[in-house]
Amino acid sequence: MSRVDRVCLIGGSGFVGRHVAERLAARGVRVIIPTRNRERAKADLIVLPSVELVNADVNDPAQLSDLVAGCDAVVNLVGILHEGRSGDFRRAHVLLTEHCIAACVRHGVRRYLHMSALGAGPSAPSEYQRTKGEAEQRVMAAHAAGLATTIFRPSVIFGDGDSFLTLFARLLALAPFVPLGSPDARFQPVWVEDVAHAFVAALDLPQTIGQVCDLVGPEVFTLRELVRLVGRVTGHERPVFGLPDGLSRLQARVFGALPVKLITYDNYLSMTVDNVSSMPYPALFDRAPSALEPIARQYLGNATPRGRYQAFRHRAGR
Repeated sequence: MSRVDRVCLIGGSGFVGRHVAERLAARGVRVIIPTRNRERAKADLIVLPSVELVNADVNDPAQLSDLVAGCDAVVNLVGILHEGRSGDFRRAHVLLTEHCIAACVRHGVRRYLHMSALGAGPSAPSEYQRTKGEAEQRVMAAHAAGLATTIFRPSVIFGDGDSFLTLFARLLALAPFVPLGSPDARFQPVWVEDVAHAFVAALDLPQTIGQVCDLVGPEVFTLRELVRLVGRVTGHERPVFGLPDGLSRLQARVFGALPVKLITYDNYLSMTVDNVSSMPYPALFDRAPSALEPIARQYLGNATPRGRYQAFRHRAGR
């Protein structure tokens, strides 16, 4: 494979994108990151010497095409968990993917990496999963037509700045107990650094072309177990009451109607399917995926004296 010197990183100002950008910049790759709010994004990214933040709307095919021109690869990390209005899932997952592929073809970009999700598929229960599955179909068709593509399907991603374990930590700090919908939903959480490593490593690995790679951690947890783990590492252990299916549905509908959406009915539907993989983290990336609890202690537990002590012990190897 030819050397990749310039990458357009779609979704580069997001949680995963910042980690991918750091790894690319460390290799001396020039990284073009489009954003609608350059001022908000630049705090984390402007210090990276080879990163260029560009005010742009990636949903505008003309603007996206201009960004992709001259790049060796395009990385699309965009995904949304909640719809603000009807059709947002399709716009973010399917239409944007189509625009990215069209821009690659127009400008002769040879490499396209795509962020999908574990459980994605056209017959999946939730609109989130179905639109992710439709996007995968578009990518596979582009590969058949000659574009060198790789699809990544992570389970839920954790790490400093995430919107998953950090959300539970905030809730546990305030709530005397937790009425938990879908308590037995199963996940195989993967560390954000392991995800970023896979994306960047794939640029040098021709054997990843045309592949769909599941990205998972070494452990499987139920949602109830994850909430209890967050309670332990933050020092805010609370009683967790698992709700039966009917009340889980009701909770999701009620919470989904609130201005700030903790969970929606579509999220509930996603959790009716186990978010786990029968395949381990791919060995070709030459990296063992990290266990969740030691890392969670470092970024969630440092707010408490016990958490700081445990994090110190972990760093000291004790």
